[in-house]
Amino acid sequence: MKPENLNTHALMFVTPRPELVFERGEGSWIFDSTGKRYLDFIQGWAVNALGHSPLEIRQALAQQAQKLINPSPAFYNEPAVALAQLLTQHSCFDRVFFANSGAEANEGAIKLARKWGRQHKGGAFEIITFEQGFHGRTLATMSASGKPGWDTLFAPQVSGFPKARLNDIDSVRALIDDRTVAVMLEPVQGEAGVIPADPVFLQELRRLTRERELLLIADEVQTGVGRTGKLFAYQHAPIEPDIMTLGKGIGGGVPLSALLAKEAVCCFEAGDQGGTYNGNPLMTSVGLAVLNRILAPGFLAEVTAMGAYLSQRLQDLAHRHGFPGERGVGLLRALILPDDRGPAIVKTGLALAPTGLLLNSPRPNLLRFMPALNVSREEIDRMVDLLDGIINRPG
Repeated sequence: MKPENLNTHALMFVTPRPELVFERGEGSWIFDSTGKRYLDFIQGWAVNALGHSPLEIRQALAQQAQKLINPSPAFYNEPAVALAQLLTQHSCFDRVFFANSGAEANEGAIKLARKWGRQHKGGAFEIITFEQGFHGRTLATMSASGKPGWDTLFAPQVSGFPKARLNDIDSVRALIDDRTVAVMLEPVQGEAGVIPADPVFLQELRRLTRERELLLIADEVQTGVGRTGKLFAYQHAPIEPDIMTLGKGIGGGVPLSALLAKEAVCCFEAGDQGGTYNGNPLMTSVGLAVLNRILAPGFLAEVTAMGAYLSQRLQDLAHRHGFPGERGVGLLRALILPDDRGPAIVKTGLALAPTGLLLNSPRPNLLRFMPALNVSREEIDRMVDLLDGIINRPG
């Protein structure tokens, strides 16, 4: 169908969208139906780990589609087994359940923790989560999230998620009682504005949960699979969670997520967990291609180097304009603004000509940067130059 014949009103409204239609992408660049190109520092909210339409993913999809797409999750398939093996070999976990989205993986983590609590903690079911945290858009994961306003949006909430404060171990300790089964957190709170959990706090949290015989769940939907410069963000502390969830980057752009757990926590019985498309070979073949690329010699070191370079360029920009600064880990970063101009900057960046700029403002006083993990130094420079020009505009 030609772009001029597309009726966007046929899509259900869930968010305001600009009047443009994207057609193709290459690495850090995406092109709309008029041919205009945009430098993309959102990458589907940290989804496109290797940029738009990378060769590895195109080849994996084409090759696997010719062999087997979905035998049903009631049977093993080779890509799913191989990807599970690779994940367990390079993490502290023993078993993997594949799903289709980060929210679904987090739902699985909640179910697994509650099942474990019923078996080992006298029916304990509460999971301590954190203010400003984000775990997904299902009823349970919205309830687990600490995003302001979500406690009434689809009321009543799913009960059992008391909220602590990130980097405040005493606030966690104060919430623990006989109903507590686990603590769940993002190693870096993304939607809250790229707020990292302090390594010392993570170590204290791991000690506390072990002392009280509680599970520790790391939601690495946004931070996992190389985003922070290590394969998983928990490795920075370093600690070993009992459960971890992955999404976004593990599929490099296709619907794939994962729930990982240590053997002692794997208490699902037949029928407890499943899903029609879960672990299908088409998606897991892509996950395998993405993970193999990220595990290639030197790749994560380059992510660390580019993260440090992006940080320095943002610091220079902040200093030049008198902004408060920047923060983040690896290639998940935020520029802190002196006021609520973030949405206006995003809108201006989109409208730039002849080259647009895609940015994200999860909070009005900051910009979040989630480029492809193989972003180049030149692309970072181009982004900063474009952003500098927007900031310098009058009004």
